Amino acid sequence: MVVVAAVAPALCSLSRVLLFLSQFYILTGGESTETPAYMMKCPSNGLCSKLPADCIECKTNYSCVYGKPVTFDCTVKPHVTCVDQNFTKQHNFTINMTCSFCWQLPETDYECSNATNCMTVSCPRQRYSANCTVHDHVHCLGKRTFPKMLYCNWTGGYKWSTALALSITLGGFGADRFYLGQWREGLGKLFSFGGLGIWTLIDVLLIGVGYVGPADGSLYI
Repeated sequence: MVVVAAVAPALCSLSRVLLFLSQFYILTGGESTETPAYMMKCPSNGLCSKLPADCIECKTNYSCVYGKPVTFDCTVKPHVTCVDQNFTKQHNFTINMTCSFCWQLPETDYECSNATNCMTVSCPRQRYSANCTVHDHVHCLGKRTFPKMLYCNWTGGYKWSTALALSITLGGFGADRFYLGQWREGLGKLFSFGGLGIWTLIDVLLIGVGYVGPADGSLYI
């Protein structure tokens, strides 16, 4: 009884220490139950070969021949579940793709940021620096987000057909220039009666061929 009474306090203290250590381990992330961010893109129990690139890790070979088919060995990331054609769960699998870096892909395989502060109608035609991101289900070599110089091609909602119709019917009053946001030219045409018809005729030709566009530098729709 004396021995039990002496050991009991020591066991109690030890249990408290172990409890404290286990709680500290959990709080510091040792047993984190948070779902990884990439899981939002990873369908559960889908085909492994169809998983987005963010859901897998592949042993890529950068010495492959550009434009040629290539096969890479891949592994799904933690918490990701997928199956093969027979609906059997897989962890290791292969994917087939074309050997090319992400920035070499066709424009249909990635999306780029747009710019609304550059002129689409200028000489030489202006470019802007865009950040492009490859679509989730497209596999390629290198970084999936990359910079690229693109031509200004944004639109402010102005219609070419509307501008041309206004130029033909009400061009003598500057309606076409007012519609395009060119107020000074519009006032000039209004008070000069379309430059006695000469300015009106010239604007019909210039708008018809697309040389005169919106004042904000955007493209027609």
